Amino acid sequence: MSKALQAVRGMNDLLPDALGYWRRVERTAAGVLRAYGYREIRLPVVERTELFARSIGAHTDIVEKEMYTFEDRNGDRLTLRPEGTAGCVRAGIENGLLHNQIQRWWYAGPMFRHERPQKGRYRQFHQIGVEAFGMAGPEVDAEQILMSARLFAELGVDGLRLEINSLGTPEARAAYRTRLVEYLRRRFDALDDDSRRRLETNPLRVLDSKNPAMAAVIAEAPSLLDHLDAESRAHFEKLQELLRTAGVAFTVNPRLVRGLDYYTRTVFEWLTDRLGAQSAVCAGGRYDGLVELLGGRPTPAVGFAIGLERLVELLRQGAASADDDAPQVYVAPGEGAAERALALAEALRARGCSVECHFGGSLKSQLKRADRSGARFAVLLESDGRIAVKDLRGGEGQQSFAYDDALNYLAGRLQPRGG
Repeated sequence: MSKALQAVRGMNDLLPDALGYWRRVERTAAGVLRAYGYREIRLPVVERTELFARSIGAHTDIVEKEMYTFEDRNGDRLTLRPEGTAGCVRAGIENGLLHNQIQRWWYAGPMFRHERPQKGRYRQFHQIGVEAFGMAGPEVDAEQILMSARLFAELGVDGLRLEINSLGTPEARAAYRTRLVEYLRRRFDALDDDSRRRLETNPLRVLDSKNPAMAAVIAEAPSLLDHLDAESRAHFEKLQELLRTAGVAFTVNPRLVRGLDYYTRTVFEWLTDRLGAQSAVCAGGRYDGLVELLGGRPTPAVGFAIGLERLVELLRQGAASADDDAPQVYVAPGEGAAERALALAEALRARGCSVECHFGGSLKSQLKRADRSGARFAVLLESDGRIAVKDLRGGEGQQSFAYDDALNYLAGRLQPRGG
């Protein structure tokens, strides 16, 4: 017998028991984002490789080592998207939606990076991304941070901490880069292999090293905040003032640089200690030069992405459950009543109830299954045509109704479920 095929490493199945949590996150996020005026956009999974090389940066780890890139039958170099911002900007430019306009968009879906799989980090992973275009001030930066905080609160996910920083303008960062390289060259013998490689290509990423042996080198490095231009400094100070006024606690982390070249000024991360090495649950910032870099007119922009696998794991660790994914009514027809059971289940669904209908087995086994299903009510079809309704979760016990009365009773006690 041939060996059974398995999923590609780092690309995981999302099984029914877990998807209740996923749908809760997706529904809650859609409601929060709608409340802030953000509209959904849907983007291709495959883009031209050049899009990511130009936007993310040719010397970033993502472009150099992690992208899934291939040549199609026409000889075009294509890539499975490793992140969503570049595609969102491309769509806005291509469809004439950015110049002299204000846009607030969100999207959700899979991203792909060839990384070493571990808890909270997969080769196919999912994000909810948020992008706002046409607003240059720190107010929209603060709004997005408040929006992410509201989402976590509505999901009941607590214990996250917010870190913020400013990367300044590209010109200020270039001057700082020169100073940082000079410092790192003086400490070259203390650098690990990864930092030595980054020293030549992307030295700011040395500050983001997770190697404990690099801690002293990073701590003594010059601070980017000391090299900000005046306008970026004012922008960052106003952002902090807005967050304090809104009651959002934060820490300024001058070593927070993010891993994509397109960021300018504000960067932020929501972090947790409950997921091992993968501490960032949500991250983003401002990228005022990206639209122009990809061929559009100069357009200020800011956005963030939430890692759904990590957020769902936090949800599962907490008190919240996925019980809302269970059926509301479980129909246990017993033997020989399949036709009546189907008709009753359809009538309940027509009234907005979610119904699971059992087929086969003894009535006793059906009732056990009804209890395990998480349903609020079990419905039994009595031999005289009446309907027995058993409250599995409350104190109403079991009652017997005529057919229409049973429908009215159940519909009156259950909230209609959407699709």
